Amino acid sequence: MSEQVIEAMRRAIAARLPEAEIDVAGGAGHYTVTVVCASFEGKGMVECHRLVYEALAPLMSGPEAPVHAIDRLHTSTP
Repeated sequence: MSEQVIEAMRRAIAARLPEAEIDVAGGAGHYTVTVVCASFEGKGMVECHRLVYEALAPLMSGPEAPVHAIDRLHTSTP
């Protein structure tokens, strides 16, 4: 199940930020996410994190959500 969730997270982020390099690791509902994207240029950390969290929101909402927490989120530009 964990690999399916990781792939779903990658797809969700890529749909929002198609040019991004995405790395997702973890399992049991807790994940580490790294996103490198040119779209982050000129944006502050909070705004970059917001873009990623908005992409992941459907996987994090509801009582049966497969993603319970992002333990570490790192965003940067290439």
